[in-house]
Amino acid sequence: MTNFDAIDALLAGAKKEVPLPPAEERRALREGLSLSRAQLAQALNVSPSTVGGWEAGRDPSGEVREKYAYFLEGARTKLAATAAEAAPAEEPADVAPAEAGQEADHDDVEALSAPEPCVLCGQPASRQVAGFPQHLDPADCGTAGHTQTVEPPRPENPAPQSEPRRPASSGSAGPAARGVKVVPVGRRLKTADTPDLIGSAVVAAFAQHSGDVAAATAALVKRAIPDAMALLDETRKGGRYDIVAHPWLPDILRKQTSRGADQIWEARPKWSRAELPPGEHEVTALDVNGAYLSALKTHLPLGQLEHSTGNHHDHRRAGVHLITAPAWEHDAYLPNPIGSRDEPGPLWVTEPTLRLLLRLSGPKYGLCDPPEIHESWTSGATENLLEKFRVALKDARERAIAEDDETTLEYVKAMYSKFVSTMGESNYNRELYRTDWMHLIRSQAFVNLWWKAHRAYDEGLMVVRAMGTDELHVIGDWRAVFPEGRGVTEVKVKDVYTVGTETTD
Repeated sequence: MTNFDAIDALLAGAKKEVPLPPAEERRALREGLSLSRAQLAQALNVSPSTVGGWEAGRDPSGEVREKYAYFLEGARTKLAATAAEAAPAEEPADVAPAEAGQEADHDDVEALSAPEPCVLCGQPASRQVAGFPQHLDPADCGTAGHTQTVEPPRPENPAPQSEPRRPASSGSAGPAARGVKVVPVGRRLKTADTPDLIGSAVVAAFAQHSGDVAAATAALVKRAIPDAMALLDETRKGGRYDIVAHPWLPDILRKQTSRGADQIWEARPKWSRAELPPGEHEVTALDVNGAYLSALKTHLPLGQLEHSTGNHHDHRRAGVHLITAPAWEHDAYLPNPIGSRDEPGPLWVTEPTLRLLLRLSGPKYGLCDPPEIHESWTSGATENLLEKFRVALKDARERAIAEDDETTLEYVKAMYSKFVSTMGESNYNRELYRTDWMHLIRSQAFVNLWWKAHRAYDEGLMVVRAMGTDELHVIGDWRAVFPEGRGVTEVKVKDVYTVGTETTD
């Protein structure tokens, strides 16, 4: 075969990719058919996060692209046909009171002999739905306008509607009147049937390995990454913001070589006190529990990062920043907030590091000058993007400790630690490509350790060493400062050793 024959064969086999509608239309088509991401993902043999990435603008390729395009075209055709059939059958917006009453009776609405607090807003309600006091009209509910309505979970295979839904009248029962059972938890509301994915996985692992603890634990740790992503998908259901799993990232967040690093400085501490007072001292090495788990609560950018210049910080956004760090004159007794860095000049730091420096330069602490910001890559941000995910892991961890369940404890630890370490350029987790998040979460763990060191110093302890995310060495009565235990707000003793020499008179 000549070179031209090879080219002809290549051209003959080449196929033009099937076009896809714009990203915003993809989600609208799926939701128009009342289909969840999980349902579509199962049909296409991908993960729900992957579908979320497509709906955020990332395009699939190969065979799955053709299947996805086929679904979207079919959804568009079906919705158009449904709209055409529904047009002549539409009814006026006014619904007779008798019809509204019949619908309410069908939904098990009962009058209360005396008003009781609404489970949604806490204000007095005169009716109850399925045994739960609620306002029937959302306008009467104290949650209207400033909280989201809790909707019942959609069935996995929703039955097709025989007729179009009627427009709701001002007197008809709103979402609260459809029998939504909610459980008040402090200021939060959550559905009463939230699945326990972690507990179910542990039970299944023990069943699969005939009760062998070591084998079940090893199997759970091995599947920690996909299970963490499944838990993330579950806890993000009904969330206010969608997770953009595969955004475009600037070159500073990309590795320069396959084994190299990108340009972001995470401010990892590796600090030891240069001098100690004369005499012999007992040092306690403290271990901070769940450092990465606590660090999941940090300001994370929601969408694609946007570039800006100038010495200005917008607290509503988060990302990475090129700064000139201020001088640090307290290294004799406290670690430098930017970590152990000797190279001079500007450096790219994360949002947690910048916020720490700005706070320390403020009037309350006055420990340094403000950093100079040269340019930034940021996006609109929220501190609670992973909060439900974090709380689910924290609760499972606490239950495992209380029940002396080491298998679940190791499983949960693997879930949050591997979740953080593989969300960047990793072959182990291709569902989430957020190198920026990885750097921010790690840096938040370092910032949290710095604040513990500052608290120890402020309470009269002598800080001897601060290392990594979870290692703090102190001299003094540390139990008067930090609670001891295995909880995420507690510390435990890692080692006790002696430094210095005993002085003689």
